[in-house]
Amino acid sequence: MKVLKEWDVKVKLVRTRRGAILHMIELEPGHFYIEQNPLKDSKYGVAYRKIKESFPEFYMFWEIKNNHYTGKLLAGAFLEKREIDDFVTLLAKTEDFKKFEEILEEIEEVEEEEE
Repeated sequence: MKVLKEWDVKVKLVRTRRGAILHMIELEPGHFYIEQNPLKDSKYGVAYRKIKESFPEFYMFWEIKNNHYTGKLLAGAFLEKREIDDFVTLLAKTEDFKKFEEILEEIEEVEEEEE
């Protein structure tokens, strides 16, 4: 594996004006991802709340650049191997993936880019 680009990323726990405690992934000043507020009675707030009932380690983050939503979303879950089948089945709406062989990739060593 060869490193092509690198970012210094900060993960913060923030409190909104309304009191919600959310995760924030800061890439640089004015560019960050903010966790969907599960307390918000909005389309995605309600959906996020329902997903978190089944998958508490699922996260949705909205990209913010220069104080504006970009419309891009980062979503994922921190799951144990035994939990991933239920999660994938829910997203894919099928269990066809279970027919394939389980292959774990060999982890390559990381090479830093020479300048």
